Amino acid sequence: MARIVVDVPLPHLDRPFDYRVPTHLDNVAVPGVRVRVRFAGRMVDGYLLERADSSGHGGKLAWVDKVVSAEPVLSPEVAGLARAVADRYAGVLADVLRLAVPARHARVESETPRARTVAEPAEPDRAGWAAYPRGGALLDALAGGRAAHAVWQPLPGEQWAVRLAEAAAATRAAGRSALLVVPDQRDVDRLHTACAALVGADAVVALTADLGPAERYRRWLAVRRGDVRVVVGTRSAAFAPLGELGLLAVWDDGDDSHSEPRAPYPQVRDVLVLRAHREGAAVLVAGFTRTAEAQLLVASGWALAVLGDRATVRARAPRVTAIGESDTQLVRDPAARAARVPGVAFEAARAALKAGRPVLVQVPRSGYLPFLACASCREAARCRHCAGPLGLPRPGAGGPDAAAGLPACRWCGRVEPGYRCGNCASRRLRAGVVGAGRTAEELGRAFAGITVRTSGGGSAILDDVPGGPSLVVATPGAEPVAEGGYGAALLLDGEAMLARPDLRVAEETLRRWFAAAAGVVPHTDGGRVVVVADSGIPTVQALVRWDPAGHAEVELAERTDVGFPPAVRMAAVEGSPAAVAEICDAVLDADRDPPEGVELLGPVEIDPPERPGRGVDRDEIRERALLRVPRGAGRRLAAALHDAQALRTARKAADAVRVRMDPGEIE
Repeated sequence: MARIVVDVPLPHLDRPFDYRVPTHLDNVAVPGVRVRVRFAGRMVDGYLLERADSSGHGGKLAWVDKVVSAEPVLSPEVAGLARAVADRYAGVLADVLRLAVPARHARVESETPRARTVAEPAEPDRAGWAAYPRGGALLDALAGGRAAHAVWQPLPGEQWAVRLAEAAAATRAAGRSALLVVPDQRDVDRLHTACAALVGADAVVALTADLGPAERYRRWLAVRRGDVRVVVGTRSAAFAPLGELGLLAVWDDGDDSHSEPRAPYPQVRDVLVLRAHREGAAVLVAGFTRTAEAQLLVASGWALAVLGDRATVRARAPRVTAIGESDTQLVRDPAARAARVPGVAFEAARAALKAGRPVLVQVPRSGYLPFLACASCREAARCRHCAGPLGLPRPGAGGPDAAAGLPACRWCGRVEPGYRCGNCASRRLRAGVVGAGRTAEELGRAFAGITVRTSGGGSAILDDVPGGPSLVVATPGAEPVAEGGYGAALLLDGEAMLARPDLRVAEETLRRWFAAAAGVVPHTDGGRVVVVADSGIPTVQALVRWDPAGHAEVELAERTDVGFPPAVRMAAVEGSPAAVAEICDAVLDADRDPPEGVELLGPVEIDPPERPGRGVDRDEIRERALLRVPRGAGRRLAAALHDAQALRTARKAADAVRVRMDPGEIE
């Protein structure tokens, strides 16, 4: 008898099913192989989880129709991890397995694996980690095969890829494998090169979606067969089938690329933490900034902070200047608060160009993001009931409040007829936008004769730029590495970025700023960073002090006060009004023992479709509701949402609903 998980993404069928194994398949039907079985009258794919002598099913069992391949592609460790991820995110095991195991490529499976020359791993150089008081202890733990948990903030200008490669080399010296996950292909290339230099080119592989199905499956099989013990990759690599795991590392865990856009929408950091718990591996969460989730790991005592002492940070950091930091600055440039590129930014750029270094200009992505903020202090306008962002009624929305144009919460839907700013008590609201504009052309005219390069925002993303005087205009995340470092970085539209109505706006803005500022040479070499935002804003102060850990502490404390993730667990339910109401009613039903402390926010309308000449089609309105529980009740909330979806799919409900646990963005 074989226990099989079928590839059917329906919550009410989210369990293994027992099948009989015919005699001619008995030898090849081993745990982990792909199979074909008949299910509900049709042939479906599946994975054989285990063999058993008996079944708890009282009826007649169907037969396994076919073993697709004798290659066992699903290890027990990955199968258990996939189940844990599905349970955490109120998802279905079949959906997670689709993310974890790549599609089969028959020709690749039949190939003779190429011979790999893997040298005996050597102890890495410890000089780089010695700059961190706990860096040496971290390497000792990895080299000793101990399950250390750490959150690492690299020093300004740090070669983070080399440090992560050294951590992987220390893990390999202990005879264990290492998995390193980064946001994008540029980071994969950088980290793969660093790892190959330390452990050998044949001892490490890169797993990304850009490889193509054949090459990706070829490398994945090399990992599954144990030929490679170090893996570098993007988010799908979090499920790489490595055995004897010693290190699980994620770089820049706050990047949106680490969140899977397909159900059940897992986040790489959480997947790696789950995997570390299951397999006893070390975890390293790294980035120039610290997310609130990473801070929670430190605050709870689960992880230790690895960061440089203040004297070393000050010595390596560039000088950071904000708008209004001194009266002298405002006297010299009275229009500094209103100018998009104030005089202090021009001064920093001229000095860097004169010194023969490139200048980085970070500009928000193109497009418009409307929001409401206080007209006096520009603090984002939030609901007094749930602290959600306020917005104006969308065109075509019904109701007397919509007709009156009163601001309403985008989370719980409550109207705020008497808005008063919690920061300055002003009653006036303003709308704002974030846009890139024509920054490259404007700076090209202002600095005649200087080469202007663009990266991102519709242009090709540059991996690196040569040294020498030039202007590099880049959107966040597309900043190239400059040979020898940038002489200055200008961070434009800072206040507009911070005013966006998003849960993670301060954290995300600071992450983008630090990513740009980290490429600037130290202040002793003339390095300057100018952030075009008021110096009194706490997020700006964190950049000026180069204190991402302190900002993360405050961020977590503020989220705890108002009930935001990660201090709580939250789920977003989106779909038609009837579907959203059905899911929420099922979770809140007192007869079904709802999760302790569950709270419903909303529902509110989202993205109403408009038809030319007809306005909004009321039959296609979608709503979103938020369910919030204390952290200890998160698993029960996920289970309740899974059961509620199972009831709908069991009766074949036609209208689809999307459920996301701990959504990355809540507007």
